[in-house]
Amino acid sequence: MERSFQGAPAELELSSLTALTPLDGRYEQKVKELRPIFSEYGLIRFRVLVEIKWLLKLSEIDEVMEVPNFSTDARSFLEGLVYNFNVEDALEVKKIEKVTNHDVKAVEYFLKQKCGSHPEIAQALNKLLLPLFQVIEFFHFACTSEDINNLAHALMLKEGVNAVILPVMDELLQAIFKMAKENAHIAMLSRTHGQPASPTTLGKEMANFGSRLSRQRRIISEVEILGKFAGAVGNYNAHITAYPEIDWPRIAEEFVRSLGISFNPYVTQIEPHDYIAELYHSVIRFNNVLMDFDRDIWSYVSLGYFKQVTKAGEIGSSTMPHKVNPIDFENSEGNLGLANQALDHLSMKLPISRMQRDLTDSTVLRNMGVGFGYSLLAYRNALQGIRKLQVNEARLNEDLEQTWEVLAEPIQTVMRRYAVPEPYEKLKELTRGKSVTKESIRKFIEGLEIPEDAKSILLKLTPQSYIGAAEGLAKAADS
Repeated sequence: MERSFQGAPAELELSSLTALTPLDGRYEQKVKELRPIFSEYGLIRFRVLVEIKWLLKLSEIDEVMEVPNFSTDARSFLEGLVYNFNVEDALEVKKIEKVTNHDVKAVEYFLKQKCGSHPEIAQALNKLLLPLFQVIEFFHFACTSEDINNLAHALMLKEGVNAVILPVMDELLQAIFKMAKENAHIAMLSRTHGQPASPTTLGKEMANFGSRLSRQRRIISEVEILGKFAGAVGNYNAHITAYPEIDWPRIAEEFVRSLGISFNPYVTQIEPHDYIAELYHSVIRFNNVLMDFDRDIWSYVSLGYFKQVTKAGEIGSSTMPHKVNPIDFENSEGNLGLANQALDHLSMKLPISRMQRDLTDSTVLRNMGVGFGYSLLAYRNALQGIRKLQVNEARLNEDLEQTWEVLAEPIQTVMRRYAVPEPYEKLKELTRGKSVTKESIRKFIEGLEIPEDAKSILLKLTPQSYIGAAEGLAKAADS
């Protein structure tokens, strides 16, 4: 075998070890559910589905007498081409494409061969299927390639989102809301600008993320997947010329909706892809919230608020044996960045196409699954990291005990209620840049000229108890 200058073989057989991208290499097991959907095999499979469904639709139109109603056996045969489509079939399509140099035309020729235009196949088919031989030229009838492609892409997105992405998002949400409820009562020092601020609870901070992620998840699930089936420039020119008596816009809408896709009547050669941008931007927002979560958890681990469960045999550092690093959250954060870059480029590029269509979207659409792949990888790493976390209540309490100055806020607020002059300024003088203790706070409260019941409330406050409605909010959070 020829070798490169560095000594590596010039060509390597494709495997998880030699794959160009880590999604199909190092991380293939974590994203494998997406491969049957967003791979080229998946695209060809959905193209076959659309072509078959369109032929079946034509057979149901009375005016298209050249395509008679199929027998039960013929219909079963056609549907079997979809449901039994496998990698070997996809390789046959690719073999045809080497001759046609056109991927969609290769699918059409593949189906014609399967249905009897190829002499050997024709002889092998049951005689009950003879009507199929008479109608093979109605495969791809009046279609532009993008009629097939846009519906295939829509079906890919629908299956990928509903069958893979949303369920894993739901797992993540359940894990975060579980953290919120279990830790609703555990007081934690909050930080604004990196400095100690009013206490919260660990559960409340988790509920914040759960609520934000849940909202974006809902928006993703509500994006309307759109499709077109209107011919070369969106006007049914060829359809109407061949069968002017048929209401083709109505037929197209019925067909698109039969696939579980919403119909877009105002199109050019392509469905304009605005909905894809809408979907991807929604995923980007979900990913940004999760990135915020990853960074906060990383910070809490750094502060010692969480311990991480270790696994026998695992190594945190090649030189520092004591290290247990938050690698799952770091991995998640990094892959969210990669996901967002891919999703953002598709969102920005796909809605733009010169006049009635240029081909720049074609190569870009082949990367539809990349952003989802990195997103899925990130979600699973975040989940893995969450499962390793153990709350370190002693460390949380230690920080609270060292920051009695956080009680300056409630004290000056109560002073305002009872018209004590310059409450903010007096607390600023007491606390800013100074070491504040439990005793100094108590002494200040006892010297206030306010009602005794108000003074009693303030004297009972501690950094641990000054959590406002945080516990209730955390418990009320729901996935």
